[in-house]
Amino acid sequence: MLNLVIFGPPGAGKGTQSEKLIDKYELHHISTGDMFRGHIKNQTELGKQVSQIIADGNLVPDSITIAMLEQEIEANKNAKGFIFDGFPRTVAQAEALDQFLEATGQPITAVLALDVSEIELTQRIAKRQEISGRADDAADKLKKRIEEYFNKTIHVLPYYESQGKLNKIDGIGEIETIFASLSEVIDAKKAV
Repeated sequence: MLNLVIFGPPGAGKGTQSEKLIDKYELHHISTGDMFRGHIKNQTELGKQVSQIIADGNLVPDSITIAMLEQEIEANKNAKGFIFDGFPRTVAQAEALDQFLEATGQPITAVLALDVSEIELTQRIAKRQEISGRADDAADKLKKRIEEYFNKTIHVLPYYESQGKLNKIDGIGEIETIFASLSEVIDAKKAV
């Protein structure tokens, strides 16, 4: 089983590259953002809680996120693998994910970190907001999300680096070039 974490700040291209990786490697996509938006759209109790947390520009508590992820994995046991997009965001989440996946005998294969400058991120998200109108791309919330990434989430990288699973990929350039770099890393990991 191929289990990947795609990592990067808001606007790094995680969603775009995830779609391409899903098609190529037949993975099941687990996006915490999509899960949260689904719960919000369906007005579940969890969705109402998550809506307020996200509206305030904060991260959803680990306990809620991890429970949702475990349910999603259990519901897709026949998948060839998973790609985790937007998770883990803290070392505690990474440890919880590792513990859960290792208990199933299917640990994380590789962590793919898209490296993109803050200037590029701001430009990309401004363009995305014009097209999609996503509420989480509003300027004030965006600034908070980027700060959250660089102040908290980025500390997950050394955790995976210590396991030899971290792979940094230049996230600036043509989509196909970035995808080729990601595929090269994955194919090398699969060959081991």
